[in-house]
Amino acid sequence: MAGHSQFKNIMHRKGKQDAVRGKIFTKVGREIVISVKTGSPDPASNPRLRNAIIAAREANMPKDRIEAAIKKAASASDAENYDEIRYEGYGPGGVAVLVMAATDNRNRTAPDVRAAFAKVGGNMGETGSVGFMFKHVGLVTYPIAKGSEDAMMEAAIEAGADNCEAAGEIYEFTCAVEDLASVRDALIAKLGEPSGAKLTFQPVTMAPVNDEETAQKLMKMIDILEDLDDVQEVITNADIPDQIAAKLAA
Repeated sequence: MAGHSQFKNIMHRKGKQDAVRGKIFTKVGREIVISVKTGSPDPASNPRLRNAIIAAREANMPKDRIEAAIKKAASASDAENYDEIRYEGYGPGGVAVLVMAATDNRNRTAPDVRAAFAKVGGNMGETGSVGFMFKHVGLVTYPIAKGSEDAMMEAAIEAGADNCEAAGEIYEFTCAVEDLASVRDALIAKLGEPSGAKLTFQPVTMAPVNDEETAQKLMKMIDILEDLDDVQEVITNADIPDQIAAKLAA
C-alpha cells in the first residue's frame, strides 16, 4: 500500500493553504449548488450532495451554512448556475495538469487559467491533451490514525474498493466511478464518517520532478490556480521526492 507522493504532497499543501486563505467554503459551496442542481436537495437520494456535505464538514463549515447553501441551491430564483469545465495542459517539467473549474462566466475563467499556466512557463492545451494520462475514479479518504494498513486493506476488500493506499496522513480508498456511493456507505458502516469522498482523477503514469527549481515553479502555478475562486481542484501527475517536498513546505 505504498502511497503516491504526488497525492501526499498536493493534498497536504492544498488542505493547509485553503485553510489559510479561507477559500474552501466558496469551493465547497459551489459543489453543493451543482450537486443540488444536477440531483436533488435530499442527500439520502443524492450521492454527490452527500459527498459535498462530507467535504463541507471536513472543512468545518457551520451546519447552518451548509443547510442555507442547500436551500438556496434548491430555489430556482435564488441559486447561481455554474458550468463544470475541465482545463488541461502542461506545467513546468512537462508535468500533466488537470484543472477542474465551476464557473458562471467562462469568458473570465479560461483567460485566468491560461495566465496561470503561462506565468511559470507552462502551457494550457486543448481538451484531451493530457486527459488520457489520468483515470476517473471514486476516492474515499480516512485519517491514517484510523487503523493499520492491514485493517484498512481488509475494510477496502469488504467494501468493494479496488485499492487502498497510505498517502502521508491519510488512507486513500479508490473504486470505480459507479461504485463510489456503495463503497463509501460500506466504509462508513465499518469505519465511521470519512474525511473525504468524491469523484476525481488519478494519474496513470507519473512525471518525476527531481529538481527543486522545477518543483517550486510547479507549486507556484498550483498556488495561482487554487487561488482562483472558479477553480475547484488541481490534479497533476507530478512525482516529487519527499525531501524536495519538505523543503518547499517549510
